[in-house]
Amino acid sequence: MYPITAVFRATLATSHTMVARVDAYYAGQLTIANLPFTDGSVSVDRGSKTRRSLSLTIADPKYLPWNALDPLAAYGQQLVVSRGIRFANGAEEWIPLGTFRINEPSGDVHLGPVSVTGTTMEAAIIDDKFQAPTSTRGYGGCVDAIEALIRQTLPDATIVNLTAGARNPACAVATWDAGGDRWDAVTQIALAMQAEIYVDAQNRFVITDLPDVINGPVAWDIAEGEGGTLISSARTMPRTGVYNAVMASGENSSAGTAPVSAVATDNNPSSPTRWGGPFGKVTKQISSALWTTVGTCQAVAEFALYDAVAPNVQASIDSLPNPALEGNDIIRLTHVGRKERWLVQSLAVPLTASGNFSINLRGGKDDAS
Repeated sequence: MYPITAVFRATLATSHTMVARVDAYYAGQLTIANLPFTDGSVSVDRGSKTRRSLSLTIADPKYLPWNALDPLAAYGQQLVVSRGIRFANGAEEWIPLGTFRINEPSGDVHLGPVSVTGTTMEAAIIDDKFQAPTSTRGYGGCVDAIEALIRQTLPDATIVNLTAGARNPACAVATWDAGGDRWDAVTQIALAMQAEIYVDAQNRFVITDLPDVINGPVAWDIAEGEGGTLISSARTMPRTGVYNAVMASGENSSAGTAPVSAVATDNNPSSPTRWGGPFGKVTKQISSALWTTVGTCQAVAEFALYDAVAPNVQASIDSLPNPALEGNDIIRLTHVGRKERWLVQSLAVPLTASGNFSINLRGGKDDAS
């Protein structure tokens, strides 16, 4: 979660004045300060290749672009979005919501409104397909390879390694063909080091450990009742997405190694998803050219199994808005007499006071604290 002051945190649960701002930039230069808009939201989704996306509505049709260099055209123009609180003494505290490359402006040329969509800068890496076979050969660590692949597209990109101990394990040699997806290669390398990578609200490429719902720090408490921020909640527990075995395999012609594989199964006799029990036998298959030994495959399979056997419990809630939340934060939810820890899977931050703040959660675990 983006750091906020204690005053900001306390004010979220009380009546307050929200403020939001959108500034337009092109080639690093401000073109429109405080763009007037009537509606909008920023969506954050761990399951999307672009972590953050923007939807904006502008009433005045004069902002509809006609030329490639107009401020809201889709030729590299960007929108920087933030939301905050104006306190009773007039002071303001702002939270960044992201820097978005404009993808599609549209609208009625006479009456408007102008609709604008945008995505964070993973999109630039996705667009830049490999023009020739590309290898990780020569890079000592996974982070070194990730940085090189990103900076071949965005030389000035800010890349931050927030894994525990700033890990940079050795990177196996892998090659991607011409036409391959550069961002897929980046995320595969991150997964090989048991991490994830995304662009955050500060326009940084962040490499971070995969979240641990049971042991990770709680970013925010959401509770029902007086002084709480919970408005409504719903719950579902589908079978889809639950596995009790993971088979990890690797085949790497670049390294000249034979194909390798390993399997991890849920053998806990008290587990409702134990292999061969009433749940049945459900195997998840994963593979990467970066896994070149049986030991690596076994470690990856066991790590993936930890998440795979978790009941696919999901919750959707409406809450008073907290724009500082990130898509891998852990929240503590207190409702119907229960206290649970959840992982934030996706959320939508409104840019107006009337918009709903919806959060989708997964992996609920009872909280003993």
